[in-house]
Amino acid sequence: MDSSLPCLILFILIGLVKCSVDDHHHNSTHHYDYCVLGAGPAGLQMGHFLSKAKRDYIILERNSGPGSFFNKYPRHRKLISINKIHTGRLNREFNLRHDWNSLLSDKPDLLFKRVSSEFYPPADAFPVYLSMFVKELGLRVRYGVDVGRIRVVQSATSRTYILTDQHAMDYKCSVLLVATGLWVPQEVEFVGSDLVEGYESISTNPEDYKDQVVLILGKGNSAFETAQSILGRASHVHMVSRSPVRLAWQTHYVGDLRAVNNELIDTYQLKSLDGLVEAHLEKIVIAQRKEKGSRRKGRKQHSKEKKGQLYVTLNKYIQNQKEKNGSDVTAEELPGYHIDNFSMRKPYDRVIRCLGFRFNFSIFDSSACPPNSANARGRLPAVTPWYEGQDTPGLFVLGTAAHSRDYRSSAGGFIHGFRYTVRAVHRVLEHRYHSNLWPSTKLLTTQLQSWILKRVGEASGPYQMFEVLGDIILLRGSHCEYVEEFPLQALPQFSSLSGHEVSNHGLVILVMQYGKKKIDYLGRGRAVTDWTKAWKSHFLHPVLYYYDTLPTEEEMKHRPHGWPLPRPKAIHHMVEDFLAEWESPISHIQPLRRFLEHCVQTDLRAFYAESCFRFSLTHRKPPLFCRQGYLKQQGVAHSSQLRQHFFGTGLMPTEQDADTSGADTAFSNYLAQAGASMSSGLKLDF
Repeated sequence: MDSSLPCLILFILIGLVKCSVDDHHHNSTHHYDYCVLGAGPAGLQMGHFLSKAKRDYIILERNSGPGSFFNKYPRHRKLISINKIHTGRLNREFNLRHDWNSLLSDKPDLLFKRVSSEFYPPADAFPVYLSMFVKELGLRVRYGVDVGRIRVVQSATSRTYILTDQHAMDYKCSVLLVATGLWVPQEVEFVGSDLVEGYESISTNPEDYKDQVVLILGKGNSAFETAQSILGRASHVHMVSRSPVRLAWQTHYVGDLRAVNNELIDTYQLKSLDGLVEAHLEKIVIAQRKEKGSRRKGRKQHSKEKKGQLYVTLNKYIQNQKEKNGSDVTAEELPGYHIDNFSMRKPYDRVIRCLGFRFNFSIFDSSACPPNSANARGRLPAVTPWYEGQDTPGLFVLGTAAHSRDYRSSAGGFIHGFRYTVRAVHRVLEHRYHSNLWPSTKLLTTQLQSWILKRVGEASGPYQMFEVLGDIILLRGSHCEYVEEFPLQALPQFSSLSGHEVSNHGLVILVMQYGKKKIDYLGRGRAVTDWTKAWKSHFLHPVLYYYDTLPTEEEMKHRPHGWPLPRPKAIHHMVEDFLAEWESPISHIQPLRRFLEHCVQTDLRAFYAESCFRFSLTHRKPPLFCRQGYLKQQGVAHSSQLRQHFFGTGLMPTEQDADTSGADTAFSNYLAQAGASMSSGLKLDF
């Protein structure tokens, strides 16, 4: 027997065992209750809430680190999310109103300002912040997992999502939380679209555009960011899209053009070779001009025209359109042949597409794919008001990809907005799968006004997600339950989503909203200061809606145009305030109290102890404040040290100073038992 044969057999056996182990590794399946797809800001925000609740979860990320989108975008490396560090306030909740980059956590110092102090921070700082967030909170993230297919297995009792990665490894979960963002470039098909450069691949070196004529498709922030970077080098920059420019300071939508990017508007309006044009991109043609062929009689090629330049024309001028491949056009097919002052009649050296991004639907098979939303021209998935995919139970969409619910109306597509909608989704999950009620605060009805003033003065969730998230106040007679930041469009399902019931006393809903009338937001008379005309307020202000019963789906569907809620039984606008501080006694507090008194049918005024004492002697039913406070000894707690302090400062007379002759000791004992001061403060010896 050959002596090498045993070695050969051993080698083969080791190889078989290794192959078996590798096959088992590649075909193994991991089971989790929650799978979070994407380690961007939305995925990590959900990871924090799942980790805090001690849930079985995993975050899957295809790249080697968190927030990989920001390693490339925005291309010119300046974020437009403000980072206002100095607010003059120490209130963390209030400061989040002006911090558009930090995620929510229980660590007070885990904020974006640790990595950048710039008002418009560099994009490179954001992955650094997200890495810090993962490390300090100990989130479970698995990198290098590129999920290429998502499908559903349905049984009689359960629905399971199966995610398959590039190594054919499966991840099974009961709940799938999709936080992949928008990263697929949005394109428009037209003749010659193959000659166009994309925002995702253009040069960011301004010198590469020196003395060039550039046409940019799009008028959003990515388009203006690109234009602004080349204004000092390009000879002409033109921008074209179907709609005029929408300015964020006019629309109050942070996704519209921000002032930090709009320098081209100056050069356009001051006639310095740049300009804006409106046209349907589907109807344009980008082509090169034929060197030979028919030309208009007597017309010569312009001496400044360069070889390879691109011409813009309209497809209605193209002859033999079925045979056209878009590579070239004749002179007769150029719009200048038909309209001699056509705005884009001169040739361009470059045409750049800056049309934003769309959701990646390709990884879902038919059993798991949410439908396209009608909003944003189908770029986003359609979701319910509680961000569950329509027709895909157990699949929730988080972050920018869930922006279809408030597209072009609120901040749900941006970090400072979706950090709150992610928290709302987590609260839905906690109730649905773990029977935990939506967090609420139980208050005495007499405390309600103060609590509302506290919320409108500091709460960041309703402030950022205006008209989308609101506070629900469940009236219960002498007390109430305060439920924070509930998705307003999900009100008909309030009880099933939150676990709280609405009583026959009704409910009050607190919403932050803008006025609906279009005005000149820099013109005279733009602000309303008269509290009696608070309903005319144009800027962000609190609005309270009172309902005796929960609004139905039918009522939500037919609510007035532009309203976040159906018509209520009563409504109260707190007049807008220049300082955004709704605490003025006459303009804000007193009208709010009268509205709440109408809702609860009770006097909500606060009284001094002596007044409560007098009411107790003269009324069968003293005011609610007295019943819940004074008559239950809820005033200042009695202590010998406090009493001695009163004597020492002269706030109360000493026994030697007080004329106690003829005083009824039984009456004094009654006062003490009732929680009243031994001295009422009334001067009876005048």
